[in-house]
Amino acid sequence: MRIFLSFVAIQFILGTVAIADGFERPIPQAQSATAEFWYALACVALVIAMIAVQRLVARR
Repeated sequence: MRIFLSFVAIQFILGTVAIADGFERPIPQAQSATAEFWYALACVALVIAMIAVQRLVARR
């Protein structure tokens, strides 16, 4: 038990001495041409799917 308590005490002392770095905001990366192509393709596919659903619902 003494070993455990001494270990906890050492960890507490060493933990309080450490100084945290300040928060650095992440810098967003630019989108690649490939990502823009796939995003545009997904948008077109979504519009086509929405038109298909609208026509299917309008028939009933």
